[in-house]
Amino acid sequence: MPKKDQKNPSGSISPDSDTKPKLSFKERLEAFKNLPRFFKMIWETSRSMTLGNVLLRIIKAAIPVVMLWVGKLIIDEIIFQIDNPAHDFSMIWIYLAMEFGLAIISDLINRGITLLDGQLGDLFSNKTSVKLIHHAASLDLHQFEDSEFYDKLERARRQTTSRTVLMSQVLTQVQDIITIAFFAVGIIAFKPILIVILIIAIIPSFLGETHFSEASYSLTRSWTPQRRELDYLRFIGASDQTAKEVKIFGLAGFISDRFKRLADQYYEANRKLAIKRAFWGSLLAIIGTGAYYGAYVFIAMDTVEGKISVGQLTFLAGSFLQMRNMLQSIMNRFSQIAESALYLQDLFDFFEIKPDIRQADSGLPIPNPIKRGFTFENVGFQYRGSENWSLRHLSFHLDVGEKLALVGENGAGKTTLVKLLARLYEPTEGRILLDGHDLRDYKLDELRKNVSIIFQDYMKFQLEARENIAVGDIEGIENQEHIETSAGKSLADTVIEKLPGKYQQMLGKRFLGGVELSGGEWQKIALARAYMGNAQLMILDEPTSALDARAENEVFIRFAELMQGKTAVLISHRFSTVRMADRILFLENGQLLELGSHEELMELDGKYAGLFKLQAKGYV
Repeated sequence: MPKKDQKNPSGSISPDSDTKPKLSFKERLEAFKNLPRFFKMIWETSRSMTLGNVLLRIIKAAIPVVMLWVGKLIIDEIIFQIDNPAHDFSMIWIYLAMEFGLAIISDLINRGITLLDGQLGDLFSNKTSVKLIHHAASLDLHQFEDSEFYDKLERARRQTTSRTVLMSQVLTQVQDIITIAFFAVGIIAFKPILIVILIIAIIPSFLGETHFSEASYSLTRSWTPQRRELDYLRFIGASDQTAKEVKIFGLAGFISDRFKRLADQYYEANRKLAIKRAFWGSLLAIIGTGAYYGAYVFIAMDTVEGKISVGQLTFLAGSFLQMRNMLQSIMNRFSQIAESALYLQDLFDFFEIKPDIRQADSGLPIPNPIKRGFTFENVGFQYRGSENWSLRHLSFHLDVGEKLALVGENGAGKTTLVKLLARLYEPTEGRILLDGHDLRDYKLDELRKNVSIIFQDYMKFQLEARENIAVGDIEGIENQEHIETSAGKSLADTVIEKLPGKYQQMLGKRFLGGVELSGGEWQKIALARAYMGNAQLMILDEPTSALDARAENEVFIRFAELMQGKTAVLISHRFSTVRMADRILFLENGQLLELGSHEELMELDGKYAGLFKLQAKGYV
């Protein structure tokens, strides 16, 4: 299995841990090929916000040119009035009012762009995370067991939150390029340089931004538990540790819906603060801009009266200074965009991965009830990249209503066999039949609903007790009576009754108020999942290993009683439990060594009998 990052318990890697590569100029250019697809995803996130953002930036790009032209008219008029004894200020007031209006519009557009950038970035991050959860759930279990794939998954998960700033960078870059293009066609790059900018012009905006920066920090800090829960949902929705439960119980919708609900709440809280910040910031900016142009009025009057000499060189110097700064920003931003765009490939590569196990276009419905059972015909399975066979030449029949126990040493292929039954793996050779038809001919989602597995390494979901049980049949999450009935069947009700919050108690210590359970208590919760669904085949893959012999015996006695008429497969290393099965299949090195009832195998006096006697000595 791939090695997890030790700094993060979820196994994810913080965006801050990115190591920026040193890129050549050619590599930077090639990275830009990822941008069209990136912006297509942004467009699909919100067409109205994307279009509004682009239009605002185009207008913003043109404003410096318009303001330059109005400034030119103002200066020309001032110079004209210097030589005009009548001193007619009417046109000057008109031009100043025009530029004052343009300045306010420019500031409002800036704040509108910032608002849209933030909202669109949040929506993009949420939508991409939901898409990643669904896509990960559609992939095969063997893919999660490949270290190279898991690296891609980790990098893709990182991109859902760490690359949204790229959108603002690229749009700002385009905006600046358009502005320079206007300059390039002959209009002098210019932003009026005032001799005196009153302190009062800065204070309102400064105080406003300080206040809302503190409010934004407080909001982020107060939402820390919820944001950690979002990270956890991202983790359980797309992780090698949770892949089996997500696939077998069909949890992708439940996890993504829960993520979306919490993410939307966080988005709404941020949205309200962002709107307030934009509104009050705009009002405060108008006050500052008014003070700025109040000073401008006095300067203009002084110029007309000959107290101040204004030269064309001053305007040109300011224009070229602005162009130089803008070009420098473009060049600096170019490198940042290239590096960010390069990381986008990780996200796109992950979405290009396709599962090998797919649902047939016109698959057969699962028979209900199953009439003849499951048949293994010369089944073999080999993990990719491995020269060894986990299973080989495996042929046997599992009858309807039969209780089959799988026995063998660790690594004999027991868990691989049950994963093949649930079609979490595909046989490398041979085939598995259900009522005479290949498993691949049936509808995959129906098969998964009719096969319930509780694995030895079951997932301890950091969710409420009722949710931990309901994952066995997530569609029944609102059916409290069924949840409690399932808990009673697995003896988990005795555990839950001791909890302060009963079925609403948060389990695990990840979140505030959570209660940690013992290994045996967790196993009873996990076993309750098996009773939630209406599966025709029940599989217990050593789910009681943390229980003592007496507790395990009690669980399996109840299991045998409750599974009357249903097909079941169980794996256990305790032979006192195994002997309850109708038949026992003994695996060695991935091959069927012995098959029969406990009495038949003891009479055979083979490998099973030897191990049974050896284990029995420990109880003497």
